[in-house]
Amino acid sequence: MSVFARDLLADDTEAAARRLVGARLARGSGPEAPVGRIVEVEAYIGQEDLASHARVGRTQRNAVMFGPPGAAYVYLVYGMHHCLNVVTETEGRPAAVLIRAVQPVAGANEMRSARLRWIGSHPGRGLTAERAITAEQARRRLEALPVDRLASGPGLVCAAFSIDRRDDGRDLCDPSSELRLEIGAEDEPLPVAVGPRIGIEYAPEPWLSRPWRFYVPGNASLSTATGRGRRGVAS
Repeated sequence: MSVFARDLLADDTEAAARRLVGARLARGSGPEAPVGRIVEVEAYIGQEDLASHARVGRTQRNAVMFGPPGAAYVYLVYGMHHCLNVVTETEGRPAAVLIRAVQPVAGANEMRSARLRWIGSHPGRGLTAERAITAEQARRRLEALPVDRLASGPGLVCAAFSIDRRDDGRDLCDPSSELRLEIGAEDEPLPVAVGPRIGIEYAPEPWLSRPWRFYVPGNASLSTATGRGRRGVAS
């Protein structure tokens, strides 16, 4: 493995997003350490992008977006789900790529355990009391879940890799970092399709329809929302 080069993130965000498809996300080290290939991302570019957190200007929450490329921008949604973004472009220009889905290649047992720990710390997972599931039910569901579905959504990526706000600002291009991006020397390039971003209905056009989601068509680890989104095109 080699660390993902910061230069590959420092220019155009769309180009950076394409390069991140197929890169590896890794946490920790050792045979049980979770590692997976990134198979779905979304780009958020500048304050002019009305789907981006940067549209409101610099705040305490989004300050990392204005920093150097390669930093992790981690935020919380719905009071419970963390999302991981990779900061791109030059310092002062707020742009980032959201990691939507990762296909596990190592450490699946740790990913299952991490997701179970997450469920344990979020009783009911925000559901009503009638729909809340017990820890034992959650354990059984996770044991039956295919490996490819362990990190098949932005919140699931963070749960599977134990990512939270403590990782906000972490340097993902530092080879000694606990959480980092890597390139596998023998990894084959993956095909990339493009389409509109998902879950940004609040954004007006043209931002709603920008083809800034990049993903591996047909991959088993794509986020569950992908199938419900508008169809992308091969690129």
